[in-house]
Amino acid sequence: MARAREVPGFDCDESFGSAAARVVGVRADEVFEHADGVLDVEEIERVHDMRVATRRLRAALEVFAPCFPAKRHRKALKRVKALADALGERRDRDVAIEFLAGLAGEAPEGDWAGLAALMDRLRDEQREANEALAPYVEPRRLKKLRRRLRRLAKAAKT
Repeated sequence: MARAREVPGFDCDESFGSAAARVVGVRADEVFEHADGVLDVEEIERVHDMRVATRRLRAALEVFAPCFPAKRHRKALKRVKALADALGERRDRDVAIEFLAGLAGEAPEGDWAGLAALMDRLRDEQREANEALAPYVEPRRLKKLRRRLRRLAKAAKT
């Protein structure tokens, strides 16, 4: 799992609004850093890292909510939540498939067919979740979200 980046220049003496802009900016950058290859079902940690980054961003947006214009904040938070939800749907399937693959090696031979059938069903669900995730991580849409979050950070009340 990717560690949260330090927030450069963070100072306990700065205003709450300045801190909000700084923290939201860094947390937003983390989300976009993990977007490359997120739809690759062979590299499941990419989805995990991006999902964790969205959760950190969401937490920052919620903590600093009073610093932002309400309507802009609500729209940005809604979009971040939608992205996080789509990532979560895909991640749930990734985790289940990984668990069952590990279990299959230890399972009695009589259970292999059932485990294989379950894993096939989960892979179908994983593909569906990936298809549902794809529009959220489309470069144009991510660029629009990044722009929205930058404008929100700039609008923080200092």
